[in-house]
Amino acid sequence: AQAVPRALLPADPGAGAVPSPLLRQDEQLELLERLDFVVRNLVELRKEVEELRNSLQHLAVEIVGEVRTHLEETQRVTRRRRFPFSRDRSDSTGSSSIYFTASSGNVNTDDGESEGGYTTANAESDYDRESERESEEGEDEVSCETVRTVRRDSLDLGPEEENPLLLDSSQEEGLGQLLEQADRLHGGDERDKREGFQLLLNNKLAYAGQQEFLWRLARAHSDMWELTEDEDERRSYATEGKEELELALQKWDQSAECHQWFAILCGQVSEHESIPRRIQAGYVFKEHIDKAIALKPQDPQLYYLLGRWCYQVAHLGWLEKRTVSALFETPPTATVEDALQNFLRVEELSPGFSKAGRVYIAKCYKDLGNASAAALWLDLASELPGNTKEDAESEKELEEMRSV
Repeated sequence: AQAVPRALLPADPGAGAVPSPLLRQDEQLELLERLDFVVRNLVELRKEVEELRNSLQHLAVEIVGEVRTHLEETQRVTRRRRFPFSRDRSDSTGSSSIYFTASSGNVNTDDGESEGGYTTANAESDYDRESERESEEGEDEVSCETVRTVRRDSLDLGPEEENPLLLDSSQEEGLGQLLEQADRLHGGDERDKREGFQLLLNNKLAYAGQQEFLWRLARAHSDMWELTEDEDERRSYATEGKEELELALQKWDQSAECHQWFAILCGQVSEHESIPRRIQAGYVFKEHIDKAIALKPQDPQLYYLLGRWCYQVAHLGWLEKRTVSALFETPPTATVEDALQNFLRVEELSPGFSKAGRVYIAKCYKDLGNASAAALWLDLASELPGNTKEDAESEKELEEMRSV
């Protein structure tokens, strides 16, 4: 009775009465076990809340850093627009900035003394306010024209270009052969993929203004990301491939391939970043895969990628779900059934599309409690060869599921 809380003892009926517990000994033990379970869960919850707090603090630091970087970059751009010429006391164009060199001989002003007056002012004083006011309007025009010139010279695919660079008949034939070779090498082994990546890099200067070339170059960056083991190199390949398509999507928003590989590269880049950034990349991934499916609804690869996304969202952990809820007003939602429907759509469009796809179908059926269907799809998956690194990983999962 001394070990039982006083709340479990009956009220004192009289001075001579002997108190006795309300619960039997086995019931007391069961109650104590439940209390211990609650305490342990509270401890775990406290740890998870602390992890969430640290994650949010880290996110806040990142946001502040990004805002500061953006403001600093904006200020640098503003300064460059106001002072497009070098402030060095020299008349040599070789020491001028890229703005001066790129626009040399291409810009005419109404004031014939403006350019000469500006140079003289630089020689006499770096901060001659009167000369700056007189030439400010002309400098803005020079800066804008220079940026456009630099874009054209570097084959930048900015929105100001209305049409892709036109190719003559021989260039078109060469591009067609190049793309066929790139596709063949992409479907080969590791050595072929590395060769394909180098082949596209060697021809970037000639064909960087062509949509079909550019998304294949981004795809080759994704291949190199998969083949490389060094973390820094992997991040570099994924980042460069993503940047190749960022400008391309401003021009070719109706290209399913551009959206597809941009989504894939976003996911690859996010694997090297923090949890909040990975979650944000998940939104971007889903957005571009949806656009690609709308543009190319019969492509099985797109439904496979969407199925993978649904499966991962359906299996988010408690902490990840709480982080998503804290960061976004409308968290992503997907179920195992959603993932299954997308994987089955892949088989409908292209039976035996991949070993990994069939293993995922088996995993979905297992999660849904349909063991017989899961076993059937494991057998079907074992019939397919493993052509990719992902297929090899799926083979390990297949064996583990069968052993269980």
